[in-house]
Amino acid sequence: MANPFTDHPAEIGETYGEHFGAASAFGLALVGAGLACMVHAVLPFLFTHTASKSVHRLNRKLTGKRKPELADHWVI
Repeated sequence: MANPFTDHPAEIGETYGEHFGAASAFGLALVGAGLACMVHAVLPFLFTHTASKSVHRLNRKLTGKRKPELADHWVI
């Protein structure tokens, strides 16, 4: 029987706990980038590169840790 809590983490070579930690860290970083965007919308002289740098850094981190056999695995 499929286990929705462990199937995806296992697909990418992680335990549930490892996946929880990594996904939580990514989520917090994205929330921070989003908040910086909201401040930047009102005060355009602040956080001029914060969101783009955050997204670029997260993308490098995410794609850099991918196993070669998962290179074509859809990433969301």
